[in-house]
Amino acid sequence: MTVKANQKTLYRQIASQLVGKRKIPFIASDHEVGHGRDITWDLRAKEAPGHIKENWHGASWIAEVMATGTRDGKPFKATHRLITSLRTTPEALLRLVRERWSIESWHWIRDTQLREDHHRYRGNGASVMAALRTAGLNLLRLAGFDSIREGLQAVMHDIKALLAMAMRQPLEEPA
Repeated sequence: MTVKANQKTLYRQIASQLVGKRKIPFIASDHEVGHGRDITWDLRAKEAPGHIKENWHGASWIAEVMATGTRDGKPFKATHRLITSLRTTPEALLRLVRERWSIESWHWIRDTQLREDHHRYRGNGASVMAALRTAGLNLLRLAGFDSIREGLQAVMHDIKALLAMAMRQPLEEPA
């Protein structure tokens, strides 16, 4: 579970356990280049201390993930703290955290670009509209749009372009 700054006590406790030159027993790193990004992901983790385990039953690890590099040519730095009950390797934990953020980024796109959270459909309407939005986002990606906003603007008032995307056959993967 990602610990946000509004969870002040836990956030501060995790930060104090991972600050400075303390010996951190579990470390993993990954480097991502692509889609306008050049980011290094560093995970530092240790077993959750007793005072955290007392308040967070089942907690096994506390961790900090730092992402540094560039996005679209601009410097980028983010630090995230987390607590988990999983017992796994640091590399697997870093992979799980990154996969989780990948899913969250799709939810962010759906909310900011499609304003999904503002719709109030009843009955099956919500799931039908979610399926249509997912299909639309996938069509834009398959059509080669790196930016959902650009893709939406390109087809917003052009039904023929939208239908052409829907009829397009996906490229075959090389064997």
